Amino acid sequence: METQIKEITASPEILGGTPVFRGTRVPFDGLLDYLEAGKTIDNFVEDYPSVTREQAAQALAEALHTAEHIASESLAR
Repeated sequence: METQIKEITASPEILGGTPVFRGTRVPFDGLLDYLEAGKTIDNFVEDYPSVTREQAAQALAEALHTAEHIASESLAR
């Protein structure tokens, strides 16, 4: 099963291949840093208005789904 993250993209031409929110130059790991620091998605989108709340929430859901898929494949080996 192939997984695809629709809201996150990476290209060597954009920030040297760092995963960013699609259509922006905002790194996805910036959102993770905000959450780790105890801030909210709303705080993040206030500071990065080129990312919508829906886009941030969807990216987190897709990343979680991908992580779960990778973990289940590893356990199946």
